[in-house]
Amino acid sequence: MSTAIRAQEEIACFHCGDVCQEAPRWQDEHAFCCQGCQTVYDLLKGHALTGYYTVEKTPGRSRKHPAPAARYAFLDQPDLARAFLTFEEGTLGQATFFLPAIHCSACIWLLEQLPALQPGVRQAQVRFAAKELSVTFDRDAVSLRELAELLDRLGYPPDLSGGATGRQSRRKVDRTFVLKIGVAGFCFGNIMLLSLPDYLDADFAVEPLFQRWFGALNFLLVLPVVFYVASDYFKSAWTGLRHGFVNLDVPIVLGIVALFGQSVYELLTDTGAGYFDSLAGLLFFLMLGKWYQSQTYKALAYDRDYTSYFPVAVTRLVDGVECTTALKDLRAGDWVLIRHQELIPADAVLREGDAHIDYSFVTGEATPIEKQPGEALFAGGRQLGGPLVLELQQPVANSYLTRLWNQEVFQKPEATGLSTMADGLSRYFTLTILTISALTALYWGWHQPSSIGPAVTAVLIVACPCALALAAPFALGHTLRLFGKWGCYVKNVGVLERLAQVDHLVFDKTGTLTETQAHRVHYEGDPLTAEEQRLLHATVRNSAHPLSKAIYQAGAASTPVVSLTAFEEHTGRGMTASDGTRTLRLGAASFVGGTTTAAEGTQVFVAVDGVVKGHFQVENTYRRGLEPLLETLQTRYTTHLLSGDGERERTRLQPYFSALHFRQSPLDKLHYLKTLHQAGHRTLMVGDGLNDAGALKQSDVGIAVADDIYHFSPACDAILDARQLPHLDRFLQLAKASRRTVLAAFGLSFVYNGVGLAFAVTGQLTPLVAAILMPLSSVTVVGFVTVLTNAYARRLFGK
Repeated sequence: MSTAIRAQEEIACFHCGDVCQEAPRWQDEHAFCCQGCQTVYDLLKGHALTGYYTVEKTPGRSRKHPAPAARYAFLDQPDLARAFLTFEEGTLGQATFFLPAIHCSACIWLLEQLPALQPGVRQAQVRFAAKELSVTFDRDAVSLRELAELLDRLGYPPDLSGGATGRQSRRKVDRTFVLKIGVAGFCFGNIMLLSLPDYLDADFAVEPLFQRWFGALNFLLVLPVVFYVASDYFKSAWTGLRHGFVNLDVPIVLGIVALFGQSVYELLTDTGAGYFDSLAGLLFFLMLGKWYQSQTYKALAYDRDYTSYFPVAVTRLVDGVECTTALKDLRAGDWVLIRHQELIPADAVLREGDAHIDYSFVTGEATPIEKQPGEALFAGGRQLGGPLVLELQQPVANSYLTRLWNQEVFQKPEATGLSTMADGLSRYFTLTILTISALTALYWGWHQPSSIGPAVTAVLIVACPCALALAAPFALGHTLRLFGKWGCYVKNVGVLERLAQVDHLVFDKTGTLTETQAHRVHYEGDPLTAEEQRLLHATVRNSAHPLSKAIYQAGAASTPVVSLTAFEEHTGRGMTASDGTRTLRLGAASFVGGTTTAAEGTQVFVAVDGVVKGHFQVENTYRRGLEPLLETLQTRYTTHLLSGDGERERTRLQPYFSALHFRQSPLDKLHYLKTLHQAGHRTLMVGDGLNDAGALKQSDVGIAVADDIYHFSPACDAILDARQLPHLDRFLQLAKASRRTVLAAFGLSFVYNGVGLAFAVTGQLTPLVAAILMPLSSVTVVGFVTVLTNAYARRLFGK
């Protein structure tokens, strides 16, 4: 059909769903309310992205009032634009936008299609809960201003008031929301005061004239409550009905309309005082409950982003001396040492070393970027090569590291869990309540018509799925916080659900079951020259592998550090390094060319310029408290050991594992986990994150044990402080307890709704009391979950 304008009444816009107030614009048999909506449709159609309209009905935002042309002009100024960039390297940039208009799955779908809409955009990722969009783009092909204008045209105008790091400003209380609570409270208090005579005995009755005046004043006071305070409920209910589904606000709106209608009827017919006080109280307590839920979620998010921390450390240089420092204790101005494969914890300036930075963790681009001393490096980059000395420009931002960790590329398929169960139950909740309210109306219409309004309203209000919806996210979120408190930082709540269901535990040995600092190391073979010792010292200093650290710590602390001209680590085998004069190989016998002996422990061979010099005998020291842990786990799970070492310690470890496999390469470990998965088992892999990244990712849950090193593997689902490894069984029990807590909270919610509905249907519950009970159900669930989860944690951890 042509784009000719045809007049027709009550036609909804195909893009935004608004009623076309004027003659609609037609295109492809679709009506549009304005030129802006039609333009967005043309844009999507031109890029074959009309699938946007199949995700949700009328998912777009109205474009009747586009932004002024110069609104984003200030982004052309480099100094101002830099405030919105989280990363910039060469022509590549990354910006984070706060988009308040994000509201549904179609929004996510469209925004993540930006690479198809705009040449120069490499990647776009939405954080729905935070309403944030992260865009990686080529700054030569598209400017930051053009990105902002494109988002505005699509109906997602970015809020640029806080910059890229302005999340704190978004945490300010919504003034409009607070104003509505204030208006509802003011009107409720005054209506209650004016309605006081209606609750007194006949001896205190007022004159009929005053009663009518009080009724009129109550009517005037309730108007802003109904048409201002309750406006969001009306909008939400209407939007849902317009899109063809009944959402959770529909029963509330019906209750408000019923209560308001009956009150106005009684006032006009002089048959009663109405229920204006109940109606005002209803909205006041509903708004309080809504505020409480909002604050609950904000508290969980704030604790996750700003209070919790990764239980790993980085090597800080203090007057040239290396010392281990937790990430949370790093400050701007600190100098840190970054080894091969370690992550840059915060924005910094390179002071020493040749940097080859892999920013794939940040941008998805895997090509290493070379940097020279004096140049800037960004958080999230990974060094490939020799050691670097950096000066931090900012403290570590845990929220940023957590966001990188939760990128889609590192996510695992989520199994159907408690949250899905809650969503399914909530979906049928509204229709069930509407059916019960209709039956209640029929019953009271037959027996006592005057009770229809209060009874039906009480049914519609008291039945609340909020407690049901709040149970899983709050219980799991609170458990997530407790895990962090005890030294286990978990990626997200989905990990907890999977952790509660594992039945097979798979352990790595070196660096996981063994200590990284308490090794006994001695060298056997031809003596190394001073130059060879310095080369060896520099080589092991640049590796985060537990055996390298053991050899480094066993060497002379005063050994001078030489610069490496070449360094390469071969995962699971060893490493090669050169100082420009000689080349050193260090690692397994098969890699270096040595011959193993029958001695206890692990052997690390050394070769210089192709000549095997000897080997380091590293005697394993197992972590304290490991034996009781393995004995306990073996009674509850099937346990496996995968080790890259030889079988010298099979006899010692045999009693603690159902299956032991030695000389396992990283690929062997991955295939072993895949076999268990194909057999239908749910697996937990516990490793050090160095040689077992593939296995960690293949498992249902992968836990990286962190000692005093900063080697963060994005493939893992949780990072466990090595000192807490003996308590692994307690973390597993707490994860299971959180699942039981959610199920108990579901039961509590059903009991609450059942009892509340019983009183409401029989007319024993007034709308005002129902309004008070509705938010109290959320408070009860939060309190119940908190008390029960804390009780489990105290019983398990003893504090």
